[in-house]
Amino acid sequence: MAFLATDAHLIAYQDSGETYLPALFMAHPLGMSRDVWDTVCDQLHGHYRCIRWDLPGHGSSGVAAETLSAELLAYDVLALADTLEVASFDFIGTSIGGVIGQSLCQLAPQRLEQVWLTNTGAVIGTKAGWAERAENVRRLGLTAMAETIVPRWFSPSYTQQNPAVIQGWQVQLSRSDAESYAKLCEVLAEVDNRGKLSGYTDSVALIAGGDDVSTPIEALESLKTEFTAASLSVFSGVGHVLSIEASDLLVEHIQAKAGRETVGQTGVSYEQGLMQRKRILGEAHVERASKNATTLDSPFQQFITRNAWGELWGDPSLTIQQRSMITTAILAALGRDGELGLHLRTAKRLGIDEAQLRQVLMHVSIYAGVPAANHAFALAKDNGWGTTIL
Repeated sequence: MAFLATDAHLIAYQDSGETYLPALFMAHPLGMSRDVWDTVCDQLHGHYRCIRWDLPGHGSSGVAAETLSAELLAYDVLALADTLEVASFDFIGTSIGGVIGQSLCQLAPQRLEQVWLTNTGAVIGTKAGWAERAENVRRLGLTAMAETIVPRWFSPSYTQQNPAVIQGWQVQLSRSDAESYAKLCEVLAEVDNRGKLSGYTDSVALIAGGDDVSTPIEALESLKTEFTAASLSVFSGVGHVLSIEASDLLVEHIQAKAGRETVGQTGVSYEQGLMQRKRILGEAHVERASKNATTLDSPFQQFITRNAWGELWGDPSLTIQQRSMITTAILAALGRDGELGLHLRTAKRLGIDEAQLRQVLMHVSIYAGVPAANHAFALAKDNGWGTTIL
């Protein structure tokens, strides 16, 4: 956990740290915390750099600023992205997290890549309903209201089968700052994004829970009409918080990346491949390769960028680290020294540790021969692997 002090408030956040992976910012629902994404982040390990944070007054974040708005919450995301030096990113948000995503679509569309909005709406509830909720929270406190609020987050079947989870989130809610919660209710009372989202022309993936009573399917259907290009999926039998009730299905949906249902079905553009290549090899290396290209090999550079880096390395079936180890082993077995040196340096950049590399090359010794492995070990040492034994 880390902290960022903005001009408005203190944000507690968690960053999985893999800078070579696409960044995925994850916004949680009202009354919960960044912990709603735990299982999803575990399943996306090696595929996304997961960045999640607590809303004001929730989890470990500081209390809400005196003046709060959906736009200010979106600026929190941009401040966090700037601090982490993330130029562009994917985004997923649930409920008020989805409202933050809608604000980002208006305020900083150029920063967004793929966007998933779940269990949300251009308008959520009514002004009167949110005003009443805010008043009750200030008067009664969140501990007294937790027993009625928390069950609305989940489907009836999940609630019945997981009573301990319901109790746990009641405890979590009761520990949140009541005034911050009330201010966020007042933010939702003012949210009305109807007629404001058509300028965002990239695709948006919307997801509804079939048993969600807080933001029913109709709210997502209405939101779909506001975007220029949006798809809508419904998870049957699931409530308001998909990341808890249906994490496997949600991860599968994220991995499909909405616009590319099946690997190899639609192909990958040169720009997508180039982005992946830069993430893995580093911008400096890719820029040197591009500058050195001539009329002879420029088509070849485009070919490998689309196919090797876009199609192959971009396929989510294996993690980037797994692909790095496979590539290193193949190059060592074939004795391709130039490429092997590059990928030995890249493996270190991608977080492969010495023990893992040792086992990769031990495999080479068994299946491709001791001389090939011996040469690869020597080349690895030449590229900065290992320390001298005193």
